[in-house]
Amino acid sequence: MTNEPGHHLDRRIDPVHGTVVHVVGHRQTRPNLPTNVDTSRCPFCLGGLEAPDPYDVHWFVNRWPALPDDRCEVVLYSPDHDASLASLDPSHVTRLVDVWAERSDALGSRPDVHYVLVFENRGASVGATISHPHGQIYAYDHVPERLARRGSVSPAVTDDRTIHVDETWVSFVPFAPVFPTSVTIAPREPRGRLSDLTNAERQSLARVLTDTCRRLDALFETPLPYMMWVEQQPYDDSASASVMTVEFVSPWRARDLPRYIAAAEVAAGEYFNPVVPEELAERLRTL
Repeated sequence: MTNEPGHHLDRRIDPVHGTVVHVVGHRQTRPNLPTNVDTSRCPFCLGGLEAPDPYDVHWFVNRWPALPDDRCEVVLYSPDHDASLASLDPSHVTRLVDVWAERSDALGSRPDVHYVLVFENRGASVGATISHPHGQIYAYDHVPERLARRGSVSPAVTDDRTIHVDETWVSFVPFAPVFPTSVTIAPREPRGRLSDLTNAERQSLARVLTDTCRRLDALFETPLPYMMWVEQQPYDDSASASVMTVEFVSPWRARDLPRYIAAAEVAAGEYFNPVVPEELAERLRTL
């Protein structure tokens, strides 16, 4: 829990560039299980440390938090150790979306929370320390700068970058993606938060999430390591100025071939992407 001895949580701001850095030294000792681990040792499998009782979707407070005061939670997608968003039935993913919405509002109702970020790191190469299907929720006491800049600007979608469209959602490749493999899911009519979605819209989102993940896994014919997050409306006075989206990004530009961020990109904050967005969208459409 966040009040355990030895937790060092220190938010610093670089005095030159204004970059926010959370110094979290205690996370150096958090568990790290290999992908071929015996599932009887997995803390997220049924009967494990964090899942002692039967569940379909389960959340709990992170024992190794990056933010203080119980503002970091873990969400287990399924008791099946080998499942993923690509393999789960959309009806099951709908329940996951429900939990995301419930926990976002529960955390967002706290006076010390201004922004709630739902996210997933999938695959060891992007930082997942346990391979069991799970994501996390961070509740910030401020609105992070990148998310504050987003505001009410709706993403631009053109036919040559569209992947899939249904009655509620559209998935597409962004116009200027930083990562070589990038997909955004946006509502066709603006929505602010996950909790704003009707039951039908949540069911539809679950279908497009599984559709997107299946296409991404088919792209290089292997499970794709990715980072996923839900951008939603802040829970502070700027609440009216945001459009909800779901974003997937991966460093892979080919199978087992990541694109590394280079010195010039980190220094300048301007990026060079070797993958043409329109060509990526065409490949994903055909899968």
